Amino acid sequence: MRRGGEVTSVAVGVDPLWFDVPGGVAAYIRNLLPAMVARDPSLDVTLFHARFDAPRPSEPWANGMRVVTLPSSVRTLYPMWNVAGRPRLPPPLRSAGVVHATTGVAIPPAAARRRLVVTIHDLAFERFPELFPRRWRLLYRLGLRGAVPRAHAILVPSRSTADDLAAGTDLDAARVHVTPLAPTLAVGSADPDQILDRLGIARPYVLFVGTLEPRKNLVTLVRGYRRAAGEGLGHTLVLAGPTGWGGHALERELALDGPGTIVRTGFLAPEDLDAVYRGAGVFAYPSLYEGFGLPVLEAMARGVPTITSNTSSLPEVAGDAALAIDPTNADAIAAAIRRLAAEPATAARLAEDGRRRAGRFSWDETARLTLEAYAGAGAGQR
Repeated sequence: MRRGGEVTSVAVGVDPLWFDVPGGVAAYIRNLLPAMVARDPSLDVTLFHARFDAPRPSEPWANGMRVVTLPSSVRTLYPMWNVAGRPRLPPPLRSAGVVHATTGVAIPPAAARRRLVVTIHDLAFERFPELFPRRWRLLYRLGLRGAVPRAHAILVPSRSTADDLAAGTDLDAARVHVTPLAPTLAVGSADPDQILDRLGIARPYVLFVGTLEPRKNLVTLVRGYRRAAGEGLGHTLVLAGPTGWGGHALERELALDGPGTIVRTGFLAPEDLDAVYRGAGVFAYPSLYEGFGLPVLEAMARGVPTITSNTSSLPEVAGDAALAIDPTNADAIAAAIRRLAAEPATAARLAEDGRRRAGRFSWDETARLTLEAYAGAGAGQR
């Protein structure tokens, strides 16, 4: 299924599209696959997924692509794939030139003379194991253990994640390919006020976007915001995103009396999320660890002055177009919020720098790098 080193067919795992909190991995799938087909219209793409009780999500970009449903659920399939490399993929998938696992949690077996490519989005489960449920940690670790010896190529979204892999495994660096992500949410132009009114959000506000889970460091963000509010900040804090696991500490923090106003929106449809981004005065993303950090890019693409962590991949994504802070220091978060609220010139500079920075990332480039990785992952070179 090759023309020289070029790949003509690929089977892509798309299980994350069914997950309760799809997150950045689903966005990766939804944007990468159509970008690859646009760049190489001759590419033959087959999608495959485990058995789910829920109906197939509506994915217009996938119209016309073959979809293969595997006979087992993720609870059975993932541990067996990662530990034993079985069961084999069904015949319709065995002839694909590349089998692409879009998440490192499950490593499907590739048939002889086929190339296995795995995307590992981050190693947070190794760096901060206490921030993950035990079952998740086990699945991620088994997936990594299966990917390192079996994958012909491993894709990562940042140099930071590549360095984490190099430090934590004996993986040959030649098999690791950095394929940065790009904004996934269309930038609207309509006045966002009607949507903000419906959501009960008053301007000005500081915005966080992401799954509400311990790794996002929201307890420290709330403390930093309240310190700024206690010193006269007039902004609301908006936490936009679905609730993930381990929310007890955040709930306890929010239940405490404190200055300021905090609004939680829950999951937002794309049009609403875009409006909430565009209406924000400040974007704050003090995550403890990210393999890339898509929300930072989305905020900068809309010219929202951004504060983010000085750790993991986040400085790599933001460059000099954001204020970098120690995410564990609530006083540093408070000072950064106060600075952007009090210094319009600094906020305006970061807004312009952010748009320029975000413009350097595109899904066409991600697709190009991914197709290059497919072609360079010669069979037998593991």
